[in-house]
Parts: sequence; structure tokens; C-alpha cells
Amino acid sequence: MARGKTAAGKTLVIVESPTKMRSIQGYLGDGYEVLSSVGHIRDLADKRDIPEKDRAAYGKYSIDIEHGFEPYYVVSDRKTKTVTELKRALKEADQLLLATDEDREGEAIAWHLLETLKPKVPVKRMVFHEITPDAIRAAVDKTRELDLALVDAQETRRILDRLYGWDVSPVLWRKIGSGSSGSALSAGRVQSAATRMVVERERERMAFVSAAYWGIEATAARGAEGFSVRLVRVDGAPLAVGRDFDDKGALKRAVVVLDETAARELSAAIEKAGAGRVAKVEAKPGTRRPYAPFTTSTLQQEAGRKLGMSAKVTMSVAQSLYERGYITYMRTDSTNLSSQAISAAREQAVSLYGPDAVPLKPRSYASKSKNAQEAHEAIRPSGDRFRTPKEVAGQLGRDEQRMYDLIWKRTVASQMADAKFETTTVTIEADAEGRAVEFTASGTVYTFKGFLEAYEEGRDEKRGDADAAKDQSLPQVAEGDELSLADAIAKGHETSPPPRYTEASLVKALEERGIGRPSTFASIIGVILDRGYVVKRGQALVPTWIAFSVIRLLEDHFTELVDYDFTAELEDDLDAIARGEQKRVDWLKSFYFGGEGHPGLRNIVDNLGEIDARAINSIPITDTATLRVGKYGPYLEVSDPENPDAKPRIVNVPEELAPDELTAEKAVELIEAPVAGDRVLGENPENGKVIVVKDGRFGPYVQEQDPPSADAADAATGEVVEAPKKRGAKKDAAPKPRTASLFKSMSPETVDLATALQLLSLPRVVGVDPESGDEITAQNGRFGPYLKKGADSRSLESESQIFDVTLEKALELYAQPKYGARRASSALKEFDADPVSGKPIRVRDGRFGPYVTDGETNATIPRGESVDDVDFERAKQLLADKRAKGPAPKRGRAAASKSSSSKSASSKSASAKTSAATAASKTVSSSRSEAAKKAAATRAANRAKKAAEGK
Repeated sequence: MARGKTAAGKTLVIVESPTKMRSIQGYLGDGYEVLSSVGHIRDLADKRDIPEKDRAAYGKYSIDIEHGFEPYYVVSDRKTKTVTELKRALKEADQLLLATDEDREGEAIAWHLLETLKPKVPVKRMVFHEITPDAIRAAVDKTRELDLALVDAQETRRILDRLYGWDVSPVLWRKIGSGSSGSALSAGRVQSAATRMVVERERERMAFVSAAYWGIEATAARGAEGFSVRLVRVDGAPLAVGRDFDDKGALKRAVVVLDETAARELSAAIEKAGAGRVAKVEAKPGTRRPYAPFTTSTLQQEAGRKLGMSAKVTMSVAQSLYERGYITYMRTDSTNLSSQAISAAREQAVSLYGPDAVPLKPRSYASKSKNAQEAHEAIRPSGDRFRTPKEVAGQLGRDEQRMYDLIWKRTVASQMADAKFETTTVTIEADAEGRAVEFTASGTVYTFKGFLEAYEEGRDEKRGDADAAKDQSLPQVAEGDELSLADAIAKGHETSPPPRYTEASLVKALEERGIGRPSTFASIIGVILDRGYVVKRGQALVPTWIAFSVIRLLEDHFTELVDYDFTAELEDDLDAIARGEQKRVDWLKSFYFGGEGHPGLRNIVDNLGEIDARAINSIPITDTATLRVGKYGPYLEVSDPENPDAKPRIVNVPEELAPDELTAEKAVELIEAPVAGDRVLGENPENGKVIVVKDGRFGPYVQEQDPPSADAADAATGEVVEAPKKRGAKKDAAPKPRTASLFKSMSPETVDLATALQLLSLPRVVGVDPESGDEITAQNGRFGPYLKKGADSRSLESESQIFDVTLEKALELYAQPKYGARRASSALKEFDADPVSGKPIRVRDGRFGPYVTDGETNATIPRGESVDDVDFERAKQLLADKRAKGPAPKRGRAAASKSSSSKSASSKSASAKTSAATAASKTVSSSRSEAAKKAAATRAANRAKKAAEGK
């Protein structure tokens, strides 16, 4: 954010983004001061930030439920400095322009700024959908008042989500066993519906029964011109294809189903016949219309299909293009183009593809959105003349260049002429040893490519694609022509289950159902990934077993809240509030307390009744095996049908096994597989103890155990028995056996005694530092192999170095700066100097994943992006975004102090706040923070200890 006071007589303009701030400042000139709020400045308070006297009213939600659902907002700790700078600048300004984004959220940010800054100068709302000199100057001339209906809609959404999440999520924490990550479980108005969609698709795949069928392909030829044909009828009856079977493997209509034997016999008969006759030739003309320009949703879908970008990365790259002035606003439901954009698209189409490339009249596209909350134009290149991808090639990073190219092509193609084609279908009849067979082949010829010269949309995976006729070029043939038939090949097929959702297809499904807003789809998918409800396998979204438990609980006890129609109706109601057709308070009362046929969230939560946590976390797989979601993940509980009172056996489920892959057959395989753990490796020659390898909760490990006592073994069976204990004897705590985790490169099936003894001997003494006299050891830790000298540590490059590193090499590592040259050599990528810090940018691999750094600022590479995706431009952007956010808030007393100062900006700041209440709030906040820190440290120590023991 720009610093310093605004000169007298200037207009203060506030935007959200520092990048946008710099661009707009250059367009407006000296008469304006443009500053950035860096996103939202306020949010709902934590309970400890509310004065004691107000806590009863605002309760756990920071919302006064009984008095109009009034929220209690506070300025976030990291925005206190930003607000101070904005207030200082406002004192010297004679006008304030709130220039946040032109959508619901942007309107709400503007309102929060107005409520916090309390300006005494005229205030106007400045809106624009592209950042170009003309657009910015036009926006200054056409300001408007704040749209309070949009603000109400956004505030309703925020309050609704707080009520929903904070009432339902605790039920998940109590009833679903997810161990230390239990508090990360959450429920939400849209995220729960999205998770349910992914889980339901996996349920369909689990219930799916595959059906086998065979087909025959051959080559038909007239002279030298050959083409592929496919058998479609036998003795007048249609041959079975995939779509003829339902998901249970049963036929849906009367067809001929060939098995392998019949198919091979028939293909041999066709080969023997060797010829067929053209029975029919059909030619049908057709046209294809171009696709509408991009909306937020369709951009996310197409970027996922064609560029392999996640929804989150798509929005991040599009945001960068918008803020740098290359495209129009990227959060929109509209497919409309301005007259300037239509002219620009048509002119470029003509210049590139000729005068016939565009229709006589410009094209217009009907928007599906019923709400006017979003920007009123589709996503397109900015300006009244589009820059071609070649013109911007040297100005953009790799991902920005790819996305700009996609947007440019789609926009230009949207104004081009229809594509025209002709599809010809040839039917060939033959006699195969007395059986009448019929083949078909299709070919499509484009007589005029039209918009396809510029762009063709990608497509999602579809079922039955293997059965689709191959499109090919066909020779000129006529009815009655004799053709040769050869190379008849029988091919086996199996029906396929419904494809899993990808990010692109899930976005499409959410939009079709009317769930959520397109501008929130990226964050929704991010949430269900972060919560561990879904993992990505390639592009596919695979639900985890914990998601099955969560959705089952919600379906059984919060049925209406995860109903798709109900969720879509909530979105319609929020849109109605945005249009001013419904009142916020009335709607929230109905949702929370009930009304108009809805029982109300409060009533649902208060009348849940008993929830059987064990049943919620159990899925029967076979008659004796049940999948259970336990504290540390999923496992199979196997009962003994011959001894039902016996303790069930526990069998680990491989983490990489998707739910639909845990079939009854796979469960039996896991149950009957030899146990990798508890394999005896041999005897430690130094102490006579037995060394075994085990498979533990945190991975495989080796353990040193006492050998069975000779007098404790039953002479007849050799079984170890426990000696009776004397009554009243004091129970001595047995020393814990030595354990050591296997390296990542080791396998419990192949590890030998010598390796196990090496592991148990760790940490290994490398030598003594001749200068300090400190002992240097090599060992393995939670974050990988490292050297330790007193309190000073250095990372090793590989686990094998623990046994190999010499004292000379260790001293060399310690001679290097801890975060300097030693790390520079291990950078994953290196770039030129950052324009802000002047220091080289590097990509490194840290304990929490890869990150970008210039030595001063560290920015984590977002989930969904890989190191390969990060180029110099993207690295600069990540660092700039991290600087704009400011340092992370400190905990403890400092945080408590900041919290108390931020209360002055809350929506209840006008109410009396005594100094005693403020001091009390500080004390409570500080003591809670210190207690939380101690508890967290204790938990971390316990986890580390268990990991070291291989438990």
C-alpha cells in the first residue's frame, strides 16, 4: 500500500489490490491518491474480541440472534495498520471514491470501508470492469451510490454461513473419529452439497456392475481406398453396445450379445465371405454455432480441460490478467459483450480469417443468470481493440500467456460464423456363412469451418465413448457397389462406471444445479480438498472415507441442509435479497427459527436425538468385514463367524486405495495377505534381544524385544504364557523397547537384520567439532535427515547420508550459513532479481511444501499449482501478494493488544466500552493464548514421540 498523507484537495480512491492500485494511479494522475485495502478489512469477531458486557447478546456466533441478526465486526489484526493509513489519507482528501470490485463481495468491502473510516467528505462508488485508461476515466465520471441491496445479500451470505457452519460442524467433531484433525472437519452450505455430489458419484461407481460384450471391426475397401466399418446388426437384430446395459449390468432392450467365442467365429466367417454390398448411403447437412464468451464458470471448466489448471489457479491467473489490464473483470455470470468488444472481435476475425468469417449481424448471447449482481460483461480481452496473443507474448508469464490466448480465441470465435458440415453414413450388408451381418461407417466433411478456424471447446469424459463411431474420410460410394471386407477383428469391451468428477465437471454440475456462485466455486473446491474430504488422482476428484462418514451423518440428521434443491433455493433467495425483493432479517429468521415449511436450523440442531457414531463410521464390505473410519484413518474390522465373541481382527486399508476399489474381492485379498509386520529378523548379538519389523500407524518400523522366557513357555505347545502376579505386588513400569522407523527407501518385506541394527543404533555419532568440542550426530527426524551439534542443526540431502556423512562433510555444512549458500545450491528453481527487493528469486522445498522466496519474503505455492507451473512472472506475483497481506499476526499478549485496538472499528464501536472491560478482554485473550500455546506444544511433543517409537 502506498504510504504518506494525501495532499490537500486530492480525491482518495480505495481499491482492494496493490497491483490494481499501481495501474489505476498511473491512469488518474496527480489529482488522485490511490490506496489499497488489500481485500477485506473486517470480519465477524472471535468471542474473545467482544467486550464481556456484550458477549451474552452476541453469543458464540458474534451475531445477535434475538435482535435482527446484528453482526459484531472487528478490524482484523493484520489490517490495523492499513486502516490507520487509510484514515490518515482521508483526513487530507476532499472526496472519497470506493473503487472495489463490481460484485457482491466488492460492494460489501466498500460498505465495510465506509463503516470503518466514517468519512466526512462526499463518498461515491466507482465501478469498472476493465483496467484501461478509458475505462478508469469513464468510471470516475460515472460514479453511483453504494448499492445496499447487494451489501445486504453479501452480509446475509456471511451470517448464514457462520450459523450453518458453527451449528453443524461441532456435531461432526463429536461423532466422526478423525483424530487430531477432527477440528478440521466442517460443514457448510455449499461445501457439504459439493462433497455429497462427489461421494454420490463414488457410491454409483461402488454399486456399478460391469457387463462384458464383444464387437467386430473390419476394413471395407473399393480398390485402394479402405475405411473402417463396425458391425451393428446380426440377422436383423442390433448388436449390443455399452449404452444397452444399465448400471447393474442388465440389458435395457432386446439386442444380440456376443461372447468371445461367438465373436471370433463370426469374424472368421466374415473374413471368409470377403465381400459386401453398399445397402444405403445417407448424407445429412448440419451446422454448429460458436460458444458464448467466457463466464467465470465456463472459464474454470475450459482452463481445467485444456490447460490442466485447477479452479483456484485459474482464478489466480485471471485475477493477475485483470489487475494488469489485459482482460475484463473475471467474476461474472454474463455472456454479454459491449458494442466496442463486438466490433473488436469481428474486426480481428475478418483480418485473420477473411470477410466470410463473420455473420452479417453481430451475435448476442442470452445470460443464464437471473441476478444482476455480477459485472455486466463476459470475460474478454480489455480495450476497444484486442491485443493478439503474439502482441503480449513478451509481457506475460507462461500461465498468463496460455490463459490470455484461451480468452482471446474464445471471444473472437464467439462473433464468427457458424461452421457447416455434411455427415455421410454408409451401410454395408454381407452374408457370413448364412448369417446376415450389417456394418456402418460415418464420415464428416466440413464445407465451411467458420468459428472452428479460431476455437473448439474441450469436452469432459463421457461414458460409452468406446462405442462411438469413428469419424473418418469416406470414399465416394453408391448403393449397390461391391466392397471387399477384410481384417475382421473381434474386440472385447466392458461397460464403464460413471466417470469421477474433475474440477471442471464439478464446476459444471454445481452451476447446472444452481448451487453456489461461480465466483465461489474455486474456494469451494479448495475447502473440500483442504478438509481431506476429497483427494486428486490425476484430474479426478476421489472422495475419502471420512467424506462418506460426514455425508452419511448429514443425510441422516440434516437431510434438508444437504438437499440439492434446498441449497439452490437458498441461492435464489440470496439473489432476491440482492435485487431488493426480500428483507435480510425476515429471511434469516425463517432460515434459523423456521417458517414456510422449513423447520429451521436451530430446531434441527436442538432435536437431533441420538446419533450412533459407530454406525455413521461403518460401511459393510462383506458378511464378516466392515470398513470403519477410525481415529487414525480407515481400516477393516474382520469378525470370526465361528467365534462371534472373539475380538475382531484389524486390517489396514492402503491409503492409496480408492473407495470404489475396495470390493468384496479386494477385502478378502487384504484379509488373507501375509502380515508384513511382526516379521522376526534375527537376534541382536550384543544383548540377545529379538529384532522384529512391524507395520505401525505411522509407517513400518523395527523394534527390539525381549526373547520369550524358557520357563514361561508351555512345554507342550511352546506358547508363551503369562506368569500369575502376586496379590498386592507393586506394578513396575516396563521399559519401552527400542524402536526406529524405516527410511522411505526401505520396505518391511526386504529389510534385513544388519539394516535394522543400524537403524536402532541411531543417532550416529559423526565426530567432534575441533573448535567447539561439541559432538555432531546424524539422525532422522520428522522433517527428514539432519545433523545436530548442540542446538544447531543442518539438513542432509538424503537418508542414506545418515550412515555415510563424514566429519569433514559435516564441518563443511556447518561452515555455511544456515539459510544462505547451503540452501542456494538446493533451490528447485532460480530466477532473476525481484523488482522490489532486488534479490534473486528461488523456489525451494520446505517442510510445508514448495515455496517462493527472495530471502526476505516467503510465499507458499498454492495447492493445485506445481513447481513446474511457476515461472518468473508467477513467482513475482506470489511474492507481491504475500507482501500485500503483511506479516502473520502474532499470538499471545501482542495479539491481545492488537485485538483490543481493533475493536474501535467494529460495527458496535458506538456503544460504551469501559476500560475495565477492555483490560479484562486483554487478560482473557492473553491467558487463553498462552494456554493454547502450551497445549499445542505438548501435543506436538507427544506426536513426535509416538512417531519416533513407530506407533
